[in-house]
Amino acid sequence: PPGTMSSSGSGAPQPSGDGGRDGQEDEQDWAAAKAFYDNLVSKKPRPPKPQHAITVAVSSRALFDLVEERRIFEEQGLEKYVKYQQDNENVTLKPGPAFHFVKALEHVNARLLELYPDDEERFDIVLMTNNHAQVGVRLINSINHYGLTIERFCMTGGKSPIGYLTAYLTNLYLSADSEKVQEAIEAGIAAATMFTANKDVAYSDTQLRVAFDGDAVLFSDESEQIVKEQGLDRFFEHEQLNENKPLAQGPLKGFLEDLGKLQKKFYAKNERLDCPIRTFLVTARSAASSGARVLKTLRSWGLEIDEALFLAGAPKGPVLVKIRPHIFFDDQMFHIEGAQKLGTIAAHVPYGVAQKYHKSA
Repeated sequence: PPGTMSSSGSGAPQPSGDGGRDGQEDEQDWAAAKAFYDNLVSKKPRPPKPQHAITVAVSSRALFDLVEERRIFEEQGLEKYVKYQQDNENVTLKPGPAFHFVKALEHVNARLLELYPDDEERFDIVLMTNNHAQVGVRLINSINHYGLTIERFCMTGGKSPIGYLTAYLTNLYLSADSEKVQEAIEAGIAAATMFTANKDVAYSDTQLRVAFDGDAVLFSDESEQIVKEQGLDRFFEHEQLNENKPLAQGPLKGFLEDLGKLQKKFYAKNERLDCPIRTFLVTARSAASSGARVLKTLRSWGLEIDEALFLAGAPKGPVLVKIRPHIFFDDQMFHIEGAQKLGTIAAHVPYGVAQKYHKSA
């Protein structure tokens, strides 16, 4: 179901998101809301029901550049911060690390609505922020300035957003706060900490491009544990012995699954060559020694990945420059930092054995 890391397998916590209600009550609420809004004339599409949508929750510091505002909060306190935001509510915020990713999601939505005008299976972007409501006007003004379609806001006033993430059936949570991301991962919600690229690069306006690391991102950290504890030779031996045994799922498997479902909607309309979603596996594994198990695992899940790059330990940054993804997910900070330096927007997934060695800042 939506709202979990994936729909099958890992034994991670599976939040229900229903707050003790049954499905019939939820459906009655939606039917009443739909009846009300159907009487209002608008050309703007309504947000989809959370149980149909692929919900991407984005924090305000991931969506916008709030570095200066954060400094004011840390140095001068909450009241001065809120006053600064109110005094500058007509000053548009600059894009943050998740901005181009969100724009690309909205382009996919626009294409889906052209092909499937009555279908609700599309992205729903939720602004999930622990800002106080008084800051909301500046956020709304900035979202409207850029023409973003973000209708759902959740402003928690300093409280943890995790309970709301569950209630919104969140499929992916992106934040600049590593502690909240860790909390979400532990609650069974796919999440990553966003980092701004150190160089400006051009991103595709017509295709969402998402790059994933393999172990401890799409897959569990089972194999990575062997590398860390027993070395590379034992890892190669283990992978070849277990070539036909699928790897367990990792925290981002469910999001790759979601992207695959939407890709198939375009394929069904004969749009494979013009599909606005492209996925990439960028892994430090070597193809000959440990690649077969990865590809067979994806096949066993019924998932396709458009491009697979096995780098055999080479740096990922130069390859990512060629791919130019809107977002690159990895569990190891040195890969995140290498990608950043060369202009890739990277997202750290704090999951698995590598977190014992590197902590996101």
